Amino acid sequence: MIPITHLMILSTILFTLGIIGVIVNRRQVILLLVCIELLLMAVNTNFIAFSHYHGQITGQIFVFFILAVAAAEAAIGLAIVMLLYRKKGNINMINMNELKG
Repeated sequence: MIPITHLMILSTILFTLGIIGVIVNRRQVILLLVCIELLLMAVNTNFIAFSHYHGQITGQIFVFFILAVAAAEAAIGLAIVMLLYRKKGNINMINMNELKG
């Protein structure tokens, strides 16, 4: 059995990498979406670790809802990126302000 401290360290590393990625990659939309997904996976790791530690299944069920929201967020984000690429020819974050209507 993996100790909960190892899972918390893994989750902290994932969350830190996600935050650093969001701060560093503010102009590239695809990398920004990947870093947001990394943040969500760190939170999911916490939910699974704590629910397993306490012997309850509610945290693991909640992870499925988070995964559904993350999939919807990724689909909408990629649709916006495709629209931006068709309209402007590149996917820089600077052009996101011009998508109105």
